[in-house]
Amino acid sequence: MIARDVMTAPVHVVAPDETLAHARNLMVRHRISRILVMEGETLRGILTKKDIAYRMRQGEPAWRRRPLDQVPVGALMTENPVTVAPDTGIKTIARRFVEKTISSVPVTDDGKVVGIVTKTDLMKSALVRQLACPVRDVMEDVAMVNIHHSLDHVITVMQERHDKVIVMQDDGVPAGIITETNLAFSASGQSPQGVQGKEVAIPRQRKASGTGGQGLLAVAAVTAGDVMTSPVITTSPGTLLPDAIELMAKQHVNSLVVIEDDTVTGIIKRDDIIKEVAK
Repeated sequence: MIARDVMTAPVHVVAPDETLAHARNLMVRHRISRILVMEGETLRGILTKKDIAYRMRQGEPAWRRRPLDQVPVGALMTENPVTVAPDTGIKTIARRFVEKTISSVPVTDDGKVVGIVTKTDLMKSALVRQLACPVRDVMEDVAMVNIHHSLDHVITVMQERHDKVIVMQDDGVPAGIITETNLAFSASGQSPQGVQGKEVAIPRQRKASGTGGQGLLAVAAVTAGDVMTSPVITTSPGTLLPDAIELMAKQHVNSLVVIEDDTVTGIIKRDDIIKEVAK
């Protein structure tokens, strides 16, 4: 299979001077995670939900914290994106994704954009259906945060790991998952209207002296629990990849949390599957 066999066309585009709010609205309307930035027929860049999500981090330059309708697409887009020709092989594209740490490539023919190939498109490839190893052979460890952690802390962890995080209850049970989509398509980094800071009782480790137990801890107005997706879709380490891929498709997710003996042992992601294809 080659690029033209799996690419999405036509593509949705915006101009560099259009706003992030407009770009995000297009992503929501068309259920896409990225959009090409064009000036006429010239490809200038690409904007992804990750670009929008991470602008919410506190402490960034002041312009990044402006409302989405006041920030131009050109300020956050990735310029000069990697492109491929229509006859580029699927394995080659998978290797580009892994080597360049990217999630999509515009398809160009004689300098004209004719489509785009994303990781979702690659999952349609016959090479993916040929994988037959168990989840344990390709799963990764997973970052975790507490349900009461602030949104700022969540974004810090996600940036450090370049990955999604699992949200855990105080008793160690998975409560949800936070992805770049949750961040990009949530309010805007500001506290949702009507949500105020609150005090909650969080169990604390008991000391040798016997003190400990419940304690009041003031938490941020916007927490991990406010933006997570729940419930978590899980699988076991022994599940074969074809079955895991089928479950992802059925549940419309691109990752599964791996549970063994009621304990989170890792995560199997679309990225892990594409790495197998790239080998």
